[in-house]
Amino acid sequence: MPALVLLGAQWGDEGKGKATDLLGGSVDYVVRYQGGNNAGHTVVVGDQKYALHLLPSGILTPECTPVIGNGVVVDPSVLFSELNGLNERGVDTSKLLISGNAHIITPYNVTVDKVTERFLGKRKIGTTGRGIGPTYADKINRVGIRIQDLYDESILTQKVEAALEVKNQLLTKLYNRRAIEAGQVVEELLGYADRLKPYVADTVLILNEALEQDKVVLFEGGQGTLLDIDHGTYPFVTSSNPTAGGACTGTGVGPTKISRVIGILKAYTTRVGSGPFPTELFDEDGEALRRIGGERGVTTGRDRRCGWFDAVIARYATRVNGLTDFFLTKLDVLTGWEEIPVCVAYEIDGKRVEELPYSQTDFHHAKPVYETLPGWSEDITKAKTFADLPKNAQAYVKALEDMSGAPISAIGVGPGRDETIEINSFIQ
Repeated sequence: MPALVLLGAQWGDEGKGKATDLLGGSVDYVVRYQGGNNAGHTVVVGDQKYALHLLPSGILTPECTPVIGNGVVVDPSVLFSELNGLNERGVDTSKLLISGNAHIITPYNVTVDKVTERFLGKRKIGTTGRGIGPTYADKINRVGIRIQDLYDESILTQKVEAALEVKNQLLTKLYNRRAIEAGQVVEELLGYADRLKPYVADTVLILNEALEQDKVVLFEGGQGTLLDIDHGTYPFVTSSNPTAGGACTGTGVGPTKISRVIGILKAYTTRVGSGPFPTELFDEDGEALRRIGGERGVTTGRDRRCGWFDAVIARYATRVNGLTDFFLTKLDVLTGWEEIPVCVAYEIDGKRVEELPYSQTDFHHAKPVYETLPGWSEDITKAKTFADLPKNAQAYVKALEDMSGAPISAIGVGPGRDETIEINSFIQ
């Protein structure tokens, strides 16, 4: 039962799409288990670049079945827009499966998300404004709309009316907005039902049966560990659990069936949105990382905040996810620096701290403690083995491995599908 979890070990945008796609030829199912179209994966195949938001990266591999699990929130308009874009480029999307228990991002969820962020002003969280948080809130408050509800108009109408009773009070009396008519929402959602139906399935049963048949199933996290609602830098987090435990609740596959947990690490650190970021750079080095690394959010279009590698965060990700391996990405971006600082600890109120502080206040005041490693100037994008890397690049990788607490089993040396050094196979 080779079930693998692949997730971000920082704040997201680590290159999960490349890693997932790399494994795609050996994987039978690739499953998104949380998040929605607030995630972004860029996959480069030959001279073609694909930006995926809601769809699993495995949709680009013909032999693989892509699955959207019950833990994902789905905006049907975004889903079909993404499917149409892939179909126009010759990608077969007919094998996609979507859990009937996945929740729908309704038009009013998007409205509430946007007006709430504007209302918060300087205290805003930095959401993508795509309705993700309000949809998860509806789910927990038991007023959410699931995909299966589209096939019972009476239940759908009752649920939409119940949800809007409260939301319209907020929109009209607090935010000075117009009320949303339940009938219009129901009509719009029903308009997606027929086109969605061929994809809707009992994905819990399908995935468990696949594992019993020794199929390889890869669970793909949408965001990074430090954006986890429980284990991230709260409140500057997403609304779901991209950590390894979320793979179980978001798909209905039990933890005893998970064989490996792979964390994706960027060779430096980036973050999108608000919140603390100890190694963030505001100088020429930060701008260079942003420019060379193409650090712009796939989904948001926002420039990513950039900083040096943070080993404290990497160790934390190893612990909370039970990581068995790391996939180190974008090592090539660091080519050209004579020296490369790495954060090995924090200084908080004059004391050295080796582990991530649980206190939000302490983390906000954390100052990075750096060790400097020698850089390299050689082009590494053609490297096929670890031995092909310059000695200083090898030493950098080994240092990060020692600091992070799990073996680095693959290294990305360029954006292309084939620009990866595989040290240890993820599938055994």
